[in-house]
Amino acid sequence: MNQSFYTAAVGAWQQQERLNVHGNNIANVNNYGFKAKKPAFSALMYDYIRGAQDDELPRGTGTYMVGADTDFSQMGLSETGLDLDYAIEGHGFFALWDPATNEYSYTRDGTFTMSELQVRGANGEMESRWYLSDGDGRFVMGRDGRLVEVNEQNRKRELPIGIYDFINTNGMQSVSHNRFVPVDKNGQLQIGQGKLVKGYLERSNTDLAHEMVKVIESQRSFSYALKMIQTSDEIETTVNGLR
Repeated sequence: MNQSFYTAAVGAWQQQERLNVHGNNIANVNNYGFKAKKPAFSALMYDYIRGAQDDELPRGTGTYMVGADTDFSQMGLSETGLDLDYAIEGHGFFALWDPATNEYSYTRDGTFTMSELQVRGANGEMESRWYLSDGDGRFVMGRDGRLVEVNEQNRKRELPIGIYDFINTNGMQSVSHNRFVPVDKNGQLQIGQGKLVKGYLERSNTDLAHEMVKVIESQRSFSYALKMIQTSDEIETTVNGLR
C-alpha cells in the first residue's frame, strides 16, 4: 500500500484527537477554575519508532498527539459575594482530601460548601462536625494541614484555607471536577505564594476566539487528510487496473 495512505490515515485520526481537546475547552468556557489544554504533537519517524498503534500501522508513519499540556495561566476573577467561595490570585492550588480513599488532589476551583463529617471528640466518642468541602465528598485542607471547620460564627470571616504549590506544574494529571494530581516530576509539595480572595471565583482560562480558530484548523486538516486517503486509494485502484 502507498505510504501516503498510512500517513493520511494517522493524520485524520490525530486531527480528530486534537478536535476533541479543543471541543472540551470550549465546553468548559464558563466553568469556574477550568484550565484549558493545549495538544502537543511529535513526528513518529523520529520519536516513536514502534508507530502510533502496534501491529496496525507501519513504523514511523505521520505524527502523533503525545499529550495535552495544561495551561495554568489566569483569566481573572468573578465576584460572587458568597461566604464559601474562594479564589487564588497568583500561583497555587487548594488541596482536597478524600476520606473514602485517603487520597489528595488539587484544584483552582474554590466553589466550596459545608459537609458533615464524623470525628472522634475529646471524650473518645464520635461526634458530627461541619467542614469546608467541594460538595463531592472531599474536604479542603487548611494552612496547618488540617481540615477547615466551618460554623455560623467563622463562615463570615476569611477561613484559614491552605494554598499549596509544586516546583513544576507541567504534566500534572487531570482528573474529574477540575482537579489535578501530581506526578513524580512535579516535585515536593510546598506552600503556595498566591493570595486567598474571599467571595470570588476564578474564571475559566479558555480563550473562545483562539479555540474556534483551532477547531477550524483541525476540521480543515481532517478534510485534507481524508482527501489524501481518497487520492491514494484512487492511485492504487488505477495501478491495479493496469496489471
